[in-house]
Amino acid sequence: MSTVLYGSRSTASLVVHWLLIELGIDHELVMLDFDKGEQKSAAYLAVNPQGRVPTLVIDGQALTESAAIAMHLADLHPEAWLAPEAGTPARAAYYRWMMFCAYTLMPAFRAWFYPAEPAGEACIDQVRERARATIEAAWDQLDAHLATHGPCLLGEQPSAADFVLTMLMRWSRNMPRPADSWPALGRLARRMKDRPAFREVYVREGLDDWA
Repeated sequence: MSTVLYGSRSTASLVVHWLLIELGIDHELVMLDFDKGEQKSAAYLAVNPQGRVPTLVIDGQALTESAAIAMHLADLHPEAWLAPEAGTPARAAYYRWMMFCAYTLMPAFRAWFYPAEPAGEACIDQVRERARATIEAAWDQLDAHLATHGPCLLGEQPSAADFVLTMLMRWSRNMPRPADSWPALGRLARRMKDRPAFREVYVREGLDDWA
């Protein structure tokens, strides 16, 4: 099976790269330089017309959206137990938390990092304030859930949703209240960062913060 990951450092491609390593999937890594606008090049737009990362190409099929790719990789490798069996209550909970990451946290982080997009330069402060409130409210909810039902989102066994959530917690590392300052989230972050594949993805991408 031919697998190519198009990504960039410290972006949403990190979780896909991490899972490829975690699952032992042979792959080619193509790192795009955002400063040079490589994600908007004609060559890359032919692969992903959105001009965003990640894009994972498996046997010629281009897959986008980090959470969706994470779910697909977990399903391709059931022996890793990163997704519960279809049709079970645990699978329903898995969908819930994966979509919570995709629909609640990711858009709020988009607003935090690119506050001029929704309402222009004049509204940057207001957009970031609202984004921060949304993100911190999400951390409150997740921390309460983990304190009662953890240590991982589905209990003892980590799922692909925990990988996505860990990436998002990393995105908050320079915010006024980073995710790992919440106790249960901090414990989950430490648990996930201690995985050998996390340390390896840091080596391969040349990262050293939030380790």
